[in-house]
Amino acid sequence: MSSPAQSSPAQSRFPSDFLWGAATSSHQIEGDRSGRSGNIWDSFSRVPGAVVNGDHADVACDHLWLMERDVQIMSDLGLQAYRLSISWPRILADGTLSSRSPLGIGQYHRLFELLLAAGIEPVPTLFHWDLPQALEARGGFRNRDCAWWFADYAGLMAQEFGDVITRWATLNEPWCHAYLGHASGEHAPGMSDPQAAVAVAHHQLLGHGLALTAMRAERPETLQLGVVVNPAPVHGDAAIDPDLIRRIDGTLNRWFLDPVLLGRYPADVLDDMGPWASCVQPGDEEIIGQRLDWLGINYYNDHFFTIPETGTTGPERTPHITAPSARPTLPARPTLPARPTLPVTGIGWPITPEGFAAFLRRMVIDYGDALVPLYITENGAAYDDPMIDGRIDDTRRMEYYDAHLRALLSSIGDGVPVRGYFAWSLFDNFEWAHGFGQRFGIVHVDFDTLARTPRASAGWYHDLIATSVIPELTAS
Repeated sequence: MSSPAQSSPAQSRFPSDFLWGAATSSHQIEGDRSGRSGNIWDSFSRVPGAVVNGDHADVACDHLWLMERDVQIMSDLGLQAYRLSISWPRILADGTLSSRSPLGIGQYHRLFELLLAAGIEPVPTLFHWDLPQALEARGGFRNRDCAWWFADYAGLMAQEFGDVITRWATLNEPWCHAYLGHASGEHAPGMSDPQAAVAVAHHQLLGHGLALTAMRAERPETLQLGVVVNPAPVHGDAAIDPDLIRRIDGTLNRWFLDPVLLGRYPADVLDDMGPWASCVQPGDEEIIGQRLDWLGINYYNDHFFTIPETGTTGPERTPHITAPSARPTLPARPTLPARPTLPVTGIGWPITPEGFAAFLRRMVIDYGDALVPLYITENGAAYDDPMIDGRIDDTRRMEYYDAHLRALLSSIGDGVPVRGYFAWSLFDNFEWAHGFGQRFGIVHVDFDTLARTPRASAGWYHDLIATSVIPELTAS
């Protein structure tokens, strides 16, 4: 991939109050199984063939034991904020308030103290897919009661940490937990039940709304509450019925954006779902659609679709359902042959910064005055470049960041209210069903020794944070 055309310094400068951070999640880096009860990813990772190489996250980056070293790395990078997630089963062993864990709560108190002492704002997410196994045994988010269990947990977190932490997210990418976990079976808990996936998608959003109420009841004046979603433009080749693209856009994008911003599900998507939408009960949309202070956008790539050949299955991140009242009966899947010249990252995802800018502009068009401040809460690329003489020159990752940050800056210039950016990821980590084989970190982790080595992209990102100017890329 060649470097994008360079802008002048004035065109490369972000607003002076723009928030710069990096992101991780609890299950992917924390380790320390002794400090928490089991979650659905512990169980799923033990299913033969579920995770590449049979990898699991019992140790991962061992972050909770190495948190002092890791916070120092963040400080050296100049991070202004650190987006993390809290492990629900580390706080509540069986997922409910009756199983509160002083040890787990104390671990996060220590981490937050270190971050704040270093001048780094913690930005926690309450649910990043690691559902307590005890709640999965009771139906997980397929069970409507899980929305209230989640709200109880959220209220406890506001009570414990709301005096020192202002900015919170309720959910991370609820589409993934719903559809990858319950329709395609590629994520925990590994189910293939599209009707259950619709219920999980809705009950997560209901839990989000209930959590907003619970947290504001604890800290009515101070908290800034948001939710993180993973929308993307969708495209079809000549074989795709345009109405199928509308339906995919509905389940991937509008199903999540419309209720949190407009207070209602899109009518056409409810119609597509048919009887599966019976999980949406009167009053639910009002609960989901209460005031939102900010919205997190995770963006990696546009999605491209074609009709699969008979007997084929789609890759990860791609399940889309066909509700009983709708057609066609075949699912669609993204396909790179629809764009054969498109470059891809090491994980095989297409590189589409122009789609990033286009979708951000679409947010302004579609939601207008209902749009809240946006934060790019994840954006990054997986590459595994070699370490040579102690240095990792990950030029391709820097090119990915450069292209997407320039697209983001262009969108801000067009009036999109983006207030901050979090690189994914701070560290190499347990990349879900990909195990440890896909590396997104600006900091390399040796999973045998747990040594951390900042890549060249870490220095590049440090310079960006220090100046709010996108650093020039040099030819390698």
